[in-house]
Amino acid sequence: MAVRDLIDWLYALRTGRDRFGPRRSARALRRRLALVPLPAAAWLLPAAAWLLLAGPAAADAPDPSGQSTPPPSTTQQAAAQAPSWFDVSRLPFIPVPEVGVDPDSGVTTGILPTWLHTNDDHQITRIIAPDLLYNPYFGYGGNFRVFAYPSADEQWSVVAGAKERVERTFDGEYQIGRLRDHRWSIQASLIYDRSGVPRFYGIGNESALSDETNYTDDQELAQIQAGFNLNHTWQLLYTGRVQHVDVQHGTLSGVADIYTLFPNLRGLGNSDLLLDRGSIIYDTRDDETITRHGSQLVLYGGLASRDGILNDSLYSEAGLDGRTFIALDDDTTLAAHAAVRYMPSIDHVDFWMLSCLGGGESDIGGEQLLRGFGAGRFCDRNLYAGTVELRHRVLAFDAAASHIDVEVTPFVDLGRVFERTYTDPLSNLHKVVGVGFRGIAPPSVVGYVDIGYGTEGVAVFTGINYPF
Repeated sequence: MAVRDLIDWLYALRTGRDRFGPRRSARALRRRLALVPLPAAAWLLPAAAWLLLAGPAAADAPDPSGQSTPPPSTTQQAAAQAPSWFDVSRLPFIPVPEVGVDPDSGVTTGILPTWLHTNDDHQITRIIAPDLLYNPYFGYGGNFRVFAYPSADEQWSVVAGAKERVERTFDGEYQIGRLRDHRWSIQASLIYDRSGVPRFYGIGNESALSDETNYTDDQELAQIQAGFNLNHTWQLLYTGRVQHVDVQHGTLSGVADIYTLFPNLRGLGNSDLLLDRGSIIYDTRDDETITRHGSQLVLYGGLASRDGILNDSLYSEAGLDGRTFIALDDDTTLAAHAAVRYMPSIDHVDFWMLSCLGGGESDIGGEQLLRGFGAGRFCDRNLYAGTVELRHRVLAFDAAASHIDVEVTPFVDLGRVFERTYTDPLSNLHKVVGVGFRGIAPPSVVGYVDIGYGTEGVAVFTGINYPF
């Protein structure tokens, strides 16, 4: 879903407007599930620099001397009307360079031409955003994307793509009730994904880097989320998920195959999962994307089985996810996040169902970030993660009809996984220190580059939206 957020940012740069208008909550949807680490779709710095420098043709600028200039010739008029790769405003689409960086996926490069369809109020009603890309592991590939926005309260999308080797994807989604103006909010997802980058290092907080293995994750998933809105602050949310996962042999050269190093690991081959989860959500944030003050608390619990509620139970889960934001001054926000996930009962649970720590983003009820390590670096029954960031604006300027903020963000990430419920979650923590760089086009989307340093060296992540 990062590309949808990217397009929000592009639209803000081009027009200075929020594509959903003043009633729209500005935070665009993250990818909903962190079931496997997927290739990054981020591009931040090349696209930002290119868009900010590409402007109207010099011929359209006023004469600084104040003297009138003769009318252009027919040839000059034709040249001015012709699309130019150096004048973004005259192209029928927006050509966006893609550069994705991720410790597991390597560096993905490509081009993403984007067509924006708007109504008379300059609000986007449809986006068509295919891309062509190259990844050193899987070769050339592409994706086709359609995002539709019938209203600020309703949207749907279809994404399909493939690479030369291994990877295939399809993602269909429908949402209604996004503004919580009515009693119910509904989101439905249908996903097929075949990813060749997932890693597994063993189970436990001290799993060794030398035990790194690779596998191919082939899965189908259907999910429904139904939220009962008590008001704009409180929501009761039900999540139902049906999932089939096939863990196949790894394909990456230079990385051991999971079947070779962990031949008896539970979860290899085919597995099925039915998850029923309930959540209570309290949210007072002033904005879902660029939050300056407020808090969000999510308390959840769930049961997972193979083929029915309370039938052949695999595990139970309970967790709390909290994040708070304090505006220290006009340019500085202190942001903090903490999450715990417990699995009180497990019975024949597969390794990919465990609590996992690592990567560049936090997902409520799922994988938690640790920006000095790749996604899923540490896995076990239970999990604790905590993060503190100081988001400080160092530069602000106007460009391409929009206001741009640049933030520098020192951060500290802490976390661990553990097996026994009575283990102190604050002991033996993995620690990461780092700095983030964020480009912001209010009120739409944040693009980031985060550089973290942990015990296994430096990791770099790029993407869209804040990590939490």
